[in-house]
Amino acid sequence: MGFSFVPESFCVFREHYSRQNFLNDIMAGVIVGIVALPLAIAFAIASGVKPEQGIYTAVVAGLLISLFSGSRVQIGGPTGAFIIVVFGIVQEFGYQGLMVATIMAGVLLVFMGVTKLGAAIRFIPYPMTIGFTSGIALIIFTTQIQDFFGFKIPEIPADFIGKWVAYGHHFPTLDLNIMAMGGATIMIMVFWPRVTRKVPGSVIAIVATTLVVSLFDLPVDTIGSRFGSIPTMLPKPSIPRVTFDMIRELISPAFTIAMLAAIESLLSAVVADGITGNRHNSNMELVAQGLANIVVPLFGGIPATGAIARTATNIKSGGTTPVAGIVHAATLLLIMICFGKWATLIPMGTLAAILMVVAYHMSEWRYFLKLFKSPKTDVFVMLSTFFLTVFVDLTIAIEAGVVLSALLFMNRMAKATIIRRSTVDIKTDQHSLKDRLVPEGVEVFEIHGPFFFGAANRFKDTLQIVGKTPKILIIRCRHILFIDATALHALEELVDKTLNDGTTLLLSGVHAQPLITLEQSGLYYKIGEENLYGNIDAALNGARRMLGVPELPLPVPFIPTVARERE
Repeated sequence: MGFSFVPESFCVFREHYSRQNFLNDIMAGVIVGIVALPLAIAFAIASGVKPEQGIYTAVVAGLLISLFSGSRVQIGGPTGAFIIVVFGIVQEFGYQGLMVATIMAGVLLVFMGVTKLGAAIRFIPYPMTIGFTSGIALIIFTTQIQDFFGFKIPEIPADFIGKWVAYGHHFPTLDLNIMAMGGATIMIMVFWPRVTRKVPGSVIAIVATTLVVSLFDLPVDTIGSRFGSIPTMLPKPSIPRVTFDMIRELISPAFTIAMLAAIESLLSAVVADGITGNRHNSNMELVAQGLANIVVPLFGGIPATGAIARTATNIKSGGTTPVAGIVHAATLLLIMICFGKWATLIPMGTLAAILMVVAYHMSEWRYFLKLFKSPKTDVFVMLSTFFLTVFVDLTIAIEAGVVLSALLFMNRMAKATIIRRSTVDIKTDQHSLKDRLVPEGVEVFEIHGPFFFGAANRFKDTLQIVGKTPKILIIRCRHILFIDATALHALEELVDKTLNDGTTLLLSGVHAQPLITLEQSGLYYKIGEENLYGNIDAALNGARRMLGVPELPLPVPFIPTVARERE
């Protein structure tokens, strides 16, 4: 799909948008808005910010993503993937730092979209995605243990191991009332779908546990007891204070936010395409995510992206256009205005249980275990990303995962490039030298595959197997579709060596890209136009002329049997 600055919301109304479509979108938007409310609050609290900031994000980002999205059914808002990176930024730089990092990430996302990197983002290796996603899920689950059991821990350690050690030491302080609320929430979320899927179990759990806590006046932590009242309107926009030092320190976290937003939003759009049969515009999607993340911090929000679960809920509820996403944002705003004060009664144990269930589904543990049957290099990438996420830092995990994946890919590509003397060509190859006469004093080598920096040293090593310096060296290039600067340098070194040794270098079967690269570098003229041949037979006859040996008639071009029958 070609990239254009036309969001799907603008395209919908060019087509037939019926009254029934509108009613379906209204119903889907209301349902998704109700589903999104507890998640927005829970994600905000787990991220180390106020509960209302999650709602601000869901309203503002949800509206902008639906308005400018490259997908018709994408639902945007805060997601679990951002929890640990947002928490880390808030702890180190405060909310002002988070605002700056989110805006920077938004600019990066817009840049990625405008420069058509949407398709490239989808090439992030699956083992790496599973690695950091499972790591994030484990950290989210771990951070909710205290609120789920009601442990009385004065100061919770920041590191993963330290948290579990603290939980073990303070296990006797668990609160049965809080644990009962959390346990009831999980039970409702597990078994409620057997009753109906139209109303999500998380909403039923929140209503039920909040009523129980309020009616029986149970002594448990609630949103109100920990955070105070929740505003019932969006705040006025404010611009953060930005310094050059802050920008420099926040480049890495901003990159992490941008990468997470890009990966998760495009993954969500791909999942939506699989359900609906539509195709999204990946570049426009990145622009939409970028615009949302530039604007949402101005209204007190946190990073946002496309949410897979909410997008799937939107589709299953009948949503077919961005109107459903807009209604979802409006529903959240109305809930905040009309019922925001009641949200303060929600027990913290209930929200912790909801996040635990979210972490369980997010972990993709079945795929995690299944990947152990994959090649060892893929398992290595997955485990490296997973352990770095859990024990070190998500930013480092993503950066290391990208580098490791790239290195392993280049290693595989280098191994896929075959460099050999043509005397050992496979006998089934119609164009091998098994039936051709190679004059004495001529050596023929062939490169099979991309000729890039990963294969350049192997090219040099292979050429060294020739004991006696040949009079003529032929390099067959029929299988080289690409050549890069490092390989070009290796070829230039070979040209210089052949000139010093008195050997004539011939190239045969050079394709368009390598030929253009040779010409642009000037190596084309150094080799000599007369030393480039269209095929190996012409090159061998050229060698014979140089050696003063009679030329042989060129063979009739090979025509496949089917083609001959058609003639």
